[in-house]
Amino acid sequence: MTHRMALIKTSPLFHLFCKTPSALSSYTGPNCFKSLKPIMIHPKFQPQNTFSMTKTTNLCTTSAILQGPSSSSSAVPHKSRKKARSESPEILLRFKLDQCSKRGDLGEALRIYDEARADNVPLSVHHYNVLLYLCSARSNSSDDISLEKGFQIFKQMGLDNVVPNEATFTSAARLAAAKEDPEMAFDLVKKMESYGIVPKLRSYGPALFGFCKKSMADKAFEVDAHMVENGVLAEEEELLTLLRLSSEENLVEKTYEFMHRMRSTVRQVSEETAGAMEDWFKSETAADAGLKNWDVEKVKEGMVKGGGGWHGQGWLGKGKWSVVRTEMQENGVCHSCGEKLVCIDIDPKETENFANSVAKLACEREVRADFVKFQEWLAKHGPFDAVIDGANLGLINQKHFSFQQLKHVVNQLHQMSKSNRLPLVILHRSRVFGGPAQYPNNKKLLESWRNAGALYATPPGSNDDW
Repeated sequence: MTHRMALIKTSPLFHLFCKTPSALSSYTGPNCFKSLKPIMIHPKFQPQNTFSMTKTTNLCTTSAILQGPSSSSSAVPHKSRKKARSESPEILLRFKLDQCSKRGDLGEALRIYDEARADNVPLSVHHYNVLLYLCSARSNSSDDISLEKGFQIFKQMGLDNVVPNEATFTSAARLAAAKEDPEMAFDLVKKMESYGIVPKLRSYGPALFGFCKKSMADKAFEVDAHMVENGVLAEEEELLTLLRLSSEENLVEKTYEFMHRMRSTVRQVSEETAGAMEDWFKSETAADAGLKNWDVEKVKEGMVKGGGGWHGQGWLGKGKWSVVRTEMQENGVCHSCGEKLVCIDIDPKETENFANSVAKLACEREVRADFVKFQEWLAKHGPFDAVIDGANLGLINQKHFSFQQLKHVVNQLHQMSKSNRLPLVILHRSRVFGGPAQYPNNKKLLESWRNAGALYATPPGSNDDW
């Protein structure tokens, strides 16, 4: 123990000052002792009483009061402080408003709000958000009281300098939509940017659905563009609304766009969406929408670039569509037309984004030089039709690494390759130069892959998964 925590045992007065461990003194000189703050001691070691002592010398005078913790009761107990916090007006207000929110009781919430303002209870963003949520949930164009009170509360929040968040703006936008003012709802979404808030999908709903309801196509498309700009992905409900609007307004190109966005976003459409699509294809506008003549080569090229199945060249052919409901056989053949479904790959843009994201992560988490070296090697020897995770494949259902198992799959993929290329085999360097790799047959096999530019050995410390 240091001299500031306890007396040195060699001090002549050690036995006098160490009568109780509840307080400690330090020896600072031949005739001077310095008192320290009391130290909390486990109850079993607490003294039964306290004592004081004064020592005067020709060098200094020091008064030391040595006492146990049981005699200092000035601090407020932890439980009392916690109880005081839980019973504060702000906490009680929060609890009451949350209960109103659970019950959907706007009337009681407004009464509590008026009472809190009369008592000068400060309101937080949570208090205001609960009130705005209740007002927006109850409001409609015929409910003037909820609308009026909601806007008053939103205005008061600004006067109180309470910083809003995404939930605040979303509730306010819903109030605007209930007022049948989608322009105001959209302005509120755009205002989020000045507060550094990124809108959510729910934030756009009031403006988007409001414009669609009023058949204001240009404004609805503007909201959609704002969503795309902020990285907010429209889901089936939003796309269905935009699709219906485009179809009703005979906007052929927009109908095509939202139809394909639906294709790439929604894995399985609802009955409502299926019905909207049927309505479009049965319409006279759809019958007249297609081109009479088109470039077949461009269509084929578009299908390849789009991953197959979708050419991206717009509506082709004129005349009425044949619209029927059918089922697919297990092998992917349609019961109605007899055509087989094609395999759809991700499109080139998605592929590029995915590859760039993987490369970025690899450079961040790997030794950058190692991955850059691999990229340079790949640019020289690639591209490949297939990639093999050698370690996983060589160990499937095996206690020890099997080069024969790996060789079998490599040969099978080689035969399947339309370009007659070997697949790229990724193996850690330890498996290429150590252990079973040194056996003559395995060594010869690895050498053949290396000479063909089909083997890459990842360096020590690197994760071959990258």
